[in-house]
Amino acid sequence: MKPKVATVWLGGCSGCHMSFLDLDERLIDLAEKMELVFSPIADIKEFPRDVDVTLVEGAVANVEHEEFAHIIRRNSRYVVSFGDCAVTGNVTAMRNAIDTEAVLHRSYVELADINPHIPREYPTIAELMPQARPLHEHITVDAYIHGCPPTAEQIWSAVSELLQGRMPALSHVYLRYG
Repeated sequence: MKPKVATVWLGGCSGCHMSFLDLDERLIDLAEKMELVFSPIADIKEFPRDVDVTLVEGAVANVEHEEFAHIIRRNSRYVVSFGDCAVTGNVTAMRNAIDTEAVLHRSYVELADINPHIPREYPTIAELMPQARPLHEHITVDAYIHGCPPTAEQIWSAVSELLQGRMPALSHVYLRYG
């Protein structure tokens, strides 16, 4: 049975997923070695159980991201912070210096064309957290792929090793934060 792999996009720009797609013909090699069971590049609605490797792009920026991070951790053998937003907060965390209420006021009141008010019930959008934080501040992370975005070579190296049940070499993927 092929290892089950998931990729997830939290608070980020999708650049890490674009680098994943930059694997080009190596994607065919990966498809032969793994089963992609969840990803923004696949139409799968629920995060599955018993995932072998999950690459998580983006910082934890809202309550939905935080809940999803815990679901991912419960259901994944290895969780990998995928790119600098997941590793450090990076660009997503640039908003941390700005008061969340000020951002909401600017977005939903000052710039509103109709019905200017800050939403306080969140039926369709997730409530912002006071700060965007790296993934490891919310769940245990097994490995880190640095880069904004990581190179296709870094991704290939990390995923290839993880699919064989080995931690990636430190030359491309760091097993520690910082």
